[in-house]
Amino acid sequence: MANQQEFLVQLPPVEQIGIVVKDMDQAIDYYSSTFGWGPFHVMDFEMKGATYRGQICDCRLKIGFYHADPVEIELIQVLEGDTPHTEFLRERGEGLQHLRFSVDNLDDMLAKLAKQGIKPVFQHSYPEIGISFAYLDTDKIGGVMFELIETKKVERV
Repeated sequence: MANQQEFLVQLPPVEQIGIVVKDMDQAIDYYSSTFGWGPFHVMDFEMKGATYRGQICDCRLKIGFYHADPVEIELIQVLEGDTPHTEFLRERGEGLQHLRFSVDNLDDMLAKLAKQGIKPVFQHSYPEIGISFAYLDTDKIGGVMFELIETKKVERV
């Protein structure tokens, strides 16, 4: 009989791979011409009032998305502000920065993780569109941060 292990926290399958880059255009050219990834949907993304390492922060990111079903590839270039992406680029250079998992209830999952000593380092919510996310301090082992995202259907009036 096989051993059945009980996990402290059960995460769903990975849905996104986040890669921090210095130059979005150069990264898209590389990934497109070398691996055939694309097309990428690129947008500037302004974030006001996020929490980063316990402080309120504003930042601006350029983000490129490519849907490589079932996983999304996200390229992230920091344009302004201090974020986990800025920290990653400063300490490690370009590369795989996070894996994202979709959860049904972000607050409940963060409470479970807090009992294991895992806390958010970057967090923000957009109630008007039903999105909340948190980056976790999981990079100490394995070098990869985890992002949890909750999406809710928002009724439009």
